[in-house]
Order: sequence, then C-alpha cells, then structure tokens
Amino acid sequence: MPVIAAGTVVLGDRVCRPGWLSVTDGRIADCGAGPPPVAPDVDLGAAVVVPGFVDIHVHGGAGGGYADSPADIDRAATLHARHGTTGGLASLVTAAPKALLAQVRTLADATRRGVVDGIHLEGPWLSRVHCGAHDRAWLRAPDAAEVDALLAAGDGTIRMVTLAPELPGALATIRRLVEAGIVVAVGHTDADYDQTRAAVDAGATVATHLFNAMRALHHRDPGPVPALLSDPRVTVEAIADGVHLHEGTIRHIVATAGPQRVALVTDAMAAAGVGDGVFTLGGLDVDVVDGVARLRGTTTIAGSTATMDRLFATAVRLLGEQVDADTALAAAARMTATTPARTLGLHRTGTLAAGRDADLVALDRDWRVSRVMRRGAWVG
Repeated sequence: MPVIAAGTVVLGDRVCRPGWLSVTDGRIADCGAGPPPVAPDVDLGAAVVVPGFVDIHVHGGAGGGYADSPADIDRAATLHARHGTTGGLASLVTAAPKALLAQVRTLADATRRGVVDGIHLEGPWLSRVHCGAHDRAWLRAPDAAEVDALLAAGDGTIRMVTLAPELPGALATIRRLVEAGIVVAVGHTDADYDQTRAAVDAGATVATHLFNAMRALHHRDPGPVPALLSDPRVTVEAIADGVHLHEGTIRHIVATAGPQRVALVTDAMAAAGVGDGVFTLGGLDVDVVDGVARLRGTTTIAGSTATMDRLFATAVRLLGEQVDADTALAAAARMTATTPARTLGLHRTGTLAAGRDADLVALDRDWRVSRVMRRGAWVG
C-alpha cells in the first residue's frame, strides 16, 4: 500500500497542508490531512497535489487527432496525460456519415482499451450560422436512423453529444439520447432563449464552450447564454486559454454559475504540445500562429493549443485575485476535475477520496506538472 505525502493536498473542498494518501490496486485506500500515519513511500515535498484533470472536450494533441488512426489517438492521449489529464472524452467534429461512423468505431476501441473514457460527438447536428471550425458541407439536422447507427457503432462508448436545439427533430433527438444514458450539450447554436430552455427541459445538461459559437447575448434577444448560465441543471464549459474568452468573461461565468457548475475544457486540437504550423481539423486546413489556431484564410478560431495544466493555472490566478488562496485552489480543482467528472457520471474519478481511482497531479510552485498518476500508475 504505497503512501504518498505532499506539502499540499486538495481533498474534496479541503486544502490540507500537508496531506497524504495511500494507494491500493489503482484506487485510493485512505487519505487525510497532516503527516501520513506511516513513513511515506513517495514524498513529493512542497508539491501541490490535486485530482487528475478531466477534460470533456478535446480533439487531439501531439500532432494527432482523435478522428485519426489508433496511433494518433494514443499519442494525443499520452500528451494530455503528461500534462495532468487522467480522464475525459475524445471529441469528434462534423464529418460525412460513413467517415463519422468509422471514427466512432475506432474511438470505441480506444475506449475499451482504456485510452479515453468515451466519445463526445460535437456535430454533425449543428447550426450553419455558428458552425465555427466545422465543415458546413456536412452539417445536417438529426435523423433518427443516423442517431441509431452512431449509437450502435459506439456500443455504449458515446457519452456526450453536442447539438443545436433549433434544428428540426432536435428535441426528439435530445430525449432519445438521454434515454440512452448520453449527456446532451447545447452548442454551435442559433437558438433563442425559449428554444434553449426547451432543450434543457428535454434533458440537455451541458453548454458547449459557453459564449463561443452561439448566438450572442442581446438585451432584447438574450439567446442561449443566459438560459444556460442561469439554469442550475446545466454545467457550462469554458475554454480558459486566453484566446476564446476574455478574463472578465471567465470571472463572470464562475461568479454566476459557481465552480460546481463550471467545467474548464481545452477544446485542444492536434497542435497542442507541438507549436505553430499547419494542421487539419475535420478535413479543414488550420494555421497555428503564436499558439492560436484559426481556419486558413479566416479569423475563425479552430480549437485551442492548450493543455489542462494551463487552464488550472489560469483559474488559480484569476480566482486568487478575488478570494483567498485556498478557496481559489479548491475551486480550480473542482472546475478541472470534480465538476466535469460528475457531469459525465465518471464516479470513480474527479476527486481525491477513499474508494476513488488514484488519479492525481502534482504541481510545483509555478503550477507546472511534476508528477502524474493515473489509476495508480505513474505516467511517463
């Protein structure tokens, strides 16, 4: 039963200085504040230990995408694991029907191999008005036969679907997906306020990258943002990469919804961990310049190049300007692990507690990752 000690350990909403945990068979057997009850097998010194990050919206990294080959999928997952992501989904963008089915089957196998925790379909049932970095040629309204075919191809591995609720058949599709145990997210949408509320009433519980790729807020036409942000049933994604959202917007989201309803996501594409260059996303050319990904020849942002440790550091800094250090630290851990895990029903991860998977990240004083453990094994 290896015992791990550190100068700071976040256990739920408690910040323990120092703290410890013990691991048996890939799970946390016990944990607590103060010095460990026995001499530690691993002493992480002044490190800050938080739950392993859970990214519910990420498209790739290390030069590979989750729509690509098994080798690309493994390479992307490994890159994000080294930056602290120990759980979450592999996201797919809009594609032609046959191509999307093939991508789902490949990712279903990766899920069964334990590389990722499941699949997020971001499309193809999205708005042409707010398509973002999705191929408009393949956007379509949901079709019952296609929904059933994708669910069959996923064989239980599709865990979240993003769609635009104003499309014909969208509400019936939301109910169908919820009945199948799938989390439904509202995103890439031109829905008005009432259409968005109807989607939530039908069972949608997530806002895909709030504010981005959706009808803008207007005082006489509020659109989806306030309907999603104010509803206690909804978890809102926020891409805190310094590009997608202004820092004031991030503060507003957290202040309104609270850390218990905010899931920080990377929306990372293949360039994460690689640097500037030319890439593709969903068959579209993407140029990455100064770390910002945009569709070639446009100003349209095409995902991010961020990793979850960067988002965690941003959250600690922004919240630390308004609350005490321990409150900011606990809130950042909640938004990068606890809330996204709860939203997806990943009950074995997301917090450091007895009985949970031993998924943890050790960070130094500058919030850089020093060690990562996933299911009881050190990564890298």
